[in-house]
Formats: sequence, structure tokens, C-alpha cells
Amino acid sequence: MLVNGEWTKDWQPVQKSDEQGRFVRQISGFRNWITADGRPGPTGEGGFKAEAGRYRLYVALICPWASRTLIARKLKGLEEIIPVTVVNPTMTDQGWAFGGYPGADKDPLFGAGHLHELYTRADPHYTGRATVPVLWDMKRNVMVNNESADIVRMFDTAFEHMVPSDIRLYPEDIGAEIDALNKQIYEDLNNGVYRAGFATTQQAHDEAVDDVFDMLDLLESKLKKDYLFGDRFTETDIRTFVTLIRFDAAYHGLFKTNRKQIKDYPRLQAYMERILRLPGVIDTVNMDHITRGYYSIRALNPNGIRPSGPDHINQLLASLR
Repeated sequence: MLVNGEWTKDWQPVQKSDEQGRFVRQISGFRNWITADGRPGPTGEGGFKAEAGRYRLYVALICPWASRTLIARKLKGLEEIIPVTVVNPTMTDQGWAFGGYPGADKDPLFGAGHLHELYTRADPHYTGRATVPVLWDMKRNVMVNNESADIVRMFDTAFEHMVPSDIRLYPEDIGAEIDALNKQIYEDLNNGVYRAGFATTQQAHDEAVDDVFDMLDLLESKLKKDYLFGDRFTETDIRTFVTLIRFDAAYHGLFKTNRKQIKDYPRLQAYMERILRLPGVIDTVNMDHITRGYYSIRALNPNGIRPSGPDHINQLLASLR
């Protein structure tokens, strides 16, 4: 991680643990917002006006948080407005690296070798981990935001006057309901699988696994229509999907959340497939990057051996491409 702008030690998957060995996730540090007219958003400062070609999105295809932003970008039709750079899926001693793997890009802006170099360009004294996604302002050469939840919401509205869309990922009339379910899904499922995988005590692992499968059971019972809020596809569905599509291939084995697979939940499996069929969503799913990335975490898989399956996920993706 970076300490006062200097890389100090090898990348480690466990960012922080509490006294009971529970995994604690880092809070994102750059929280400015792109808005239609450049006025300040809910957090941060102003001056980030929605303009075509001004912003670049840095992502890792293995990362569910980054993939949220890729899906929002696709569904909102922003591919020509916001270019994307994909980092190498393999975890290095200095975190995310550029290039050197099929489907991974070199850094087109600064020729950086690692993502952390962008963080120190944004803040020479930055302390913390260099995470994805990153939304970069190529006009001012500053980092706009590195919080996926913020980026999804700004993609939903900031460019609407330039690229009108019938899709609203955060409809205001159900905003409170979305916020409440988002929080629950984040704590027990999105971050729950990480709490299980990176737990350092049996108690912490068992607690996390209970939360994961309690949430999967709840979602299975809640899905009575196409999406979690009936017929309306929202950001909550994106948040859920990015964990579901990785579950059987990575979390079930590597993170030891192996009581069931998603294929054992008929409604969740059908829901996952339904979202995969939305225009452009499958283009954000790269199972080679996902498995290569997760199974390169040496703390969990020291020999770097990754499984070739599961077959049902490989067959599903092949049938839809």
C-alpha cells in the first residue's frame, strides 16, 4: 500500500481486521462528482462538467465493484463518451498493474506501470490502497472519484442531456427502498463473501458465511418478478448480479462459501441469466480475468493453480456470446 505517497510493502488482500478477525474494507478517498453543469455533487468539489472524451474509467474485470461501473456505462450508452482502461487481472506485489495479459491495457495517459502511480499523481501524499474503479479527469489531470457507488449514480444522470436514456438506475420514487436494500446486500452478500474469504478466525468466517447464505435465501424468496423491484431494473440489480456471476467460479471455492452454488437457487440463477441477456452486460464479464485474478491471490492460493470450471458457467457464457 501507499504511505504518504510511497509504496511501502507488498500488496496484501486483508486490508484490516478487527479484534475478532473480521475483514474490514477500506473507505474510498476521492469523492468528487461529474454533474451536467459542473456544480458540486453530493460530496467533493465542483468543476467536473459532463463532457464527451474528458473522463477515463480504469477498471479490473475481476473486480465486482469496478464491473458495476462498466455495466452502468454500457446500459446508459456511454461507451463513446467515456473510454476505458483495463488493468492486468493478476495481483502483483504492487497491486494492480497495466498490460502484460490478454485483454489488459497499457496506461494510455502516463505510461504508468501500476495503478498506484495514478494515485500519487492525484495526491503526492496519498496513504491507502490503490483500488479500482478510478474515474480520471483527462482535462484537469486529477482523480474524480474511486467509489463505485458514486460512479454508477453519476453515469445514471450526469450525461443524460448528451445521451438520453429510458433506463433510470436510481429512480427517485423508490430511492429510499433502493438505499435500504443496497445496504443489506452490501453488508451480507457483496462484502459478505470477502468477509468469509479474508476472515482470520473461524468465528469470523462462520459469521460471514451465515450472512451470505441468509441473504441468498432472502433474495431467492424476494424474486417474484424479473428484478428485485418488480419490473424495474435498478442499480440494486447491478450490485447483486456482479456477485452472483462470480460466485460459483470464485467465491464458492476460493472463499469457502460452499454450502450451495447459485445454480442451486432456481430464481437467482434465472435472474442472473436474465441480466446477462441485457444489451452489453455480457461484454463486461470476462471469466478468464475473473478466475485468473482471484486464484492469483497468494495468501489464499499460494501455488496459483486455478480450476478449469465450473462447466455450467462456461457453457452459459458461451451460449450467450
